Amino acid sequence: MEILEAYDLTGSFRMAAQLSGCDHHTVSRYVALRDGGHGPRDGRANRRKVIEEYLPKIEEWIERSGGKLRADVAHEKLTALGYEGSQRTTRRAVSAAKGAFEEGRRRVYRPWIPEPGMWMQWDFGEGPKVGARRTYLFCSWLAWSRYRVVYPIWDRTLPTVIGCLDAAFRKFGGVPTYALTDNEKTVTVAHIAGLPVRNQQMLAASRHYGITVATCVPADPESKGGSEATVRIAKADLVPTEANLRPEYESFADLKEACQQWCEQVNERPHRETRKPPAMLLARERARLHPVPDTSFTVAFGQTRRVGWDSTASFGGARYSVPHTLVDKRVWVRHSGDEVVVVHADPARGPVEVARHAVSTPGTPRLNDEHYPPAPPGALERKPRPKSAEEEAFLAIGEGAKFWLVEAAAAGTHKLRFKMERALALSKLYGKEALNEALEVAARSGRFGEEDLVSILAYRYSHPEHNGHQDTETVLLLRAHAHSLQRGTASWRRFGG
Repeated sequence: MEILEAYDLTGSFRMAAQLSGCDHHTVSRYVALRDGGHGPRDGRANRRKVIEEYLPKIEEWIERSGGKLRADVAHEKLTALGYEGSQRTTRRAVSAAKGAFEEGRRRVYRPWIPEPGMWMQWDFGEGPKVGARRTYLFCSWLAWSRYRVVYPIWDRTLPTVIGCLDAAFRKFGGVPTYALTDNEKTVTVAHIAGLPVRNQQMLAASRHYGITVATCVPADPESKGGSEATVRIAKADLVPTEANLRPEYESFADLKEACQQWCEQVNERPHRETRKPPAMLLARERARLHPVPDTSFTVAFGQTRRVGWDSTASFGGARYSVPHTLVDKRVWVRHSGDEVVVVHADPARGPVEVARHAVSTPGTPRLNDEHYPPAPPGALERKPRPKSAEEEAFLAIGEGAKFWLVEAAAAGTHKLRFKMERALALSKLYGKEALNEALEVAARSGRFGEEDLVSILAYRYSHPEHNGHQDTETVLLLRAHAHSLQRGTASWRRFGG
């Protein structure tokens, strides 16, 4: 353009060449091309390339491989046919042939605009290990509001899937019209002529909740990208890696709490696509969701059992413990591999797994200490419980008084009530704090005599340096002197003058 502009300005080939810094023959050639209606490069003859005679063979290989032929493989084949060009030329030719092959074969996407209350998706992801045991993440989301729900699970069996779906519906506040998922055996048992054959139990569950379950096309990630993205994001944040610096989970309860916190975080922050928090959009979408049935679908959860007063359920002749809050309530028990799973259908949260034990045999119950409340004190751990106003007043002195009463009762001390009344009287003279410390010292040294408590208080009063604490060794020494077994010297009085 600078050459043509210089020529239009001067009207001379040589002067235009001086202005544009090139030869006047170049100016003449470009002016001739422009006057002939051609571009600057249209009149240039292309040089014949070495690979041109091999291009049909490259195109044949691209067709046979479905556009997946590697350039290095093509170069080796061409070299065997007598090709002498460079590998760089081969890569360019293969890339151009692949581009021509893909023309007209690319899948054209039309943006999917979801409707509120119509679609949800669910999928599973590999979860973190808890105590060297594998876990899974059940991930579901509503397509319109982008509201996500993630539940940690131990297995991917049909009862677990139905329980997670029920919990997700109750978390959503309703049931959508369609659900899209992968072709797992819990949903699709086989494919006949490309058509999925549904699992009968999953069909029964879908009829119970009034939802149509659809599955994606095999090996077609485009039809389930939403659930795949939810799984990928959840695993990136919840599974401990070097990238997120998350520590290992000590228990399954910690993993459940982490999943709950993650869901609250992602549902409260604005979504990249809608620029609004999914929790806010869910409040609008609930008006288009169908109501959740009051009763959960429990057919696949196993056999019905009633929890006894010992907080156990019988299954297969053996007894398995469940949380004590479920006493006299109905649960469902089933086998899951070499384990027994107990499920309770909570009216608010839906089916919830409440216990999981290793399979046992009759006469050998499986008990979990976490299922029971703290046990009351046994025969060796009895604590004082006041029955009268006097006892309550004595125990109110402090922990030292409680300790003294326990030790004195165990030692079989005589006139125990009288000594308690006397201690209350001493508290008015010395104060409750000093009396409480004196009672503790007396209990530790085993001094339960009538004057022992008075001597301890008197010693503390006469030795201010011991106020605030009692020298136990000194008290024991005083007690040893008072109860010495050494014979006296009274018999020596008869001797002498």
